[in-house]
Amino acid sequence: MALVSPTETAGSARDAAIASAELSVRARARRRYALVITLRLALLIVFLGLWELGADSGVIDPFFFSSPSGIGKQIWSWITEGTSQGPLWEQIYVTLEETFIGFFIGAVCGVIAGIILGRNRLLADVFSIYIKIANSVPRVVLGSVFIIALGLGMASKVALAFVMVFFVVFANAFQGVREADRAMIANAQILGASPYQITRTVIIPSAMSWILASLHVSFGFALVGAVVGEFLGAKKGMGLLISTAQGAFNANGVFSAMIILAVMALVVEFVITQIENRLAKWRPPSFNEQGT
Repeated sequence: MALVSPTETAGSARDAAIASAELSVRARARRRYALVITLRLALLIVFLGLWELGADSGVIDPFFFSSPSGIGKQIWSWITEGTSQGPLWEQIYVTLEETFIGFFIGAVCGVIAGIILGRNRLLADVFSIYIKIANSVPRVVLGSVFIIALGLGMASKVALAFVMVFFVVFANAFQGVREADRAMIANAQILGASPYQITRTVIIPSAMSWILASLHVSFGFALVGAVVGEFLGAKKGMGLLISTAQGAFNANGVFSAMIILAVMALVVEFVITQIENRLAKWRPPSFNEQGT
């Protein structure tokens, strides 16, 4: 008969307690997530119900503010019959293409510029005034300039989306580099690391949280840039669809396009969040992730 030492017994009890605590935390997190989803759906149903009731009773004028039923009919009409510019999916594809291209180029250039200027104080001092001047120019004005210079095609929308994204990502990347742990940089220098190695192994990982946080906001700006560019002048896209509906005083069309754009942004936001979670597994769980 094998004897179990008190140490092994205590270790087993401790492991069982830890496992029980983990199961309790996960169960609490699932209950909280279910509660959040339920409350979100309830709030949406109440809001749509009050909106529809107000439109039916005349409290809300559906000519100006539409109604959920009118929006639903408009979206279904676009899906089944198409829009005045062609199939609805083609308008969505054009806008997403412009958004993603502008978002990708703007994010890459913003990260590179932020890291370079964040690592070189002389360059930062030289270019800071010009970056502030460029960032202070209203984006709508730039949209008009881009359309005059680049035409009604995709290039002008991509350029506007790029400008909308670049400054957001640049500011976060620059600040993330400046906030890097100086002690870690000093230790890397003592160990003989080159400036490139320090940037790659210390600076960029330190600034990654800043950069990833900026991507959530900057994609929305990229979508706004593409839609505003299409609104100012385009051949296809959701912005042109909104402009056409506005010209026809079609409130259902305007609200329908807005809802489609919101769904597009939420889907991409979810994808970016999943990518962020994979790239930043090293981070400790946030307050919300702990389910507390």
